[in-house]
Amino acid sequence: MDLASILYLGVTFGLFAIFVLIVIRTYSKKRKEKGEIAKYRMLDDD
Repeated sequence: MDLASILYLGVTFGLFAIFVLIVIRTYSKKRKEKGEIAKYRMLDDD
């Protein structure tokens, strides 16, 4: 493999890793928001 191939491979894996991190953070944030919404609804029902 020449240097250009290694660079392209590194950039591709780097972008893929960033994409996966964004998806994980978004999913975690949605789960937290659902939990907070449920808490506030329980407080409003009392």
